[in-house]
Amino acid sequence: MDLIVVKTKEEAAKKAVELIGTELKSGRLQSLGLATGGTMVPIYNELTETDLDFRDVTAFNLDEYVGLDAEHPNSFAYFMNEHLFNKKKFKDTYIPNGKAQDLETECQHYEQLLAEHPLDLQLLGVGENGHIAFNEPGTAPTTKTHRITLTESTIEANSPYFESKEAMPTEALTMGISSILNARKIVLLAFGEKKRDAMEQFLKGNVTDECPVTFLKNHPDVTIITDLERLQE
Repeated sequence: MDLIVVKTKEEAAKKAVELIGTELKSGRLQSLGLATGGTMVPIYNELTETDLDFRDVTAFNLDEYVGLDAEHPNSFAYFMNEHLFNKKKFKDTYIPNGKAQDLETECQHYEQLLAEHPLDLQLLGVGENGHIAFNEPGTAPTTKTHRITLTESTIEANSPYFESKEAMPTEALTMGISSILNARKIVLLAFGEKKRDAMEQFLKGNVTDECPVTFLKNHPDVTIITDLERLQE
């Protein structure tokens, strides 16, 4: 595990893009796992300013809200188009379809796509309660892409992006813990004191489904980029 401590999100973005660029230029990057949220915006801003060519790379996103279509301004599909896909050309881009008629079939289809395009690198954020993607506390490490009910703390954290708390979906489709751990390399980004408890549990605590990020301890190649100092003291 490699821990990189930075001062700013902009510095973190440069480090993350450098790692992605190294994998791409080496020919090791055919499939790239992506995430959404404020943590990722500086990374995508930095990425779109480079001359890195992703036309032979397939992109997969971690999750999507149930009930939102790609045109909804709070959907993750809309976020990705706005911040990256409209600016950088990829071979293919996949995001779970939260409006699918049969959500179970959609999850199975997404997992099949992941099996056909094994992830070479996965970008991850972490929630205040330790969730990764939308795998909330209590999620088993064997889970594959699935439908999940969001916890109250996640709804509280994400609802400011919506018109009201009531307007925010309470369910999502998400890659499972197992799906994420199948990635050859993982880059985890964590910023702000609200993430300290989860990160300290990850680095110093036991592996437990009560803090899903701790499952990354079982992965052979994880790079952490964070502005949180003294995490290993």
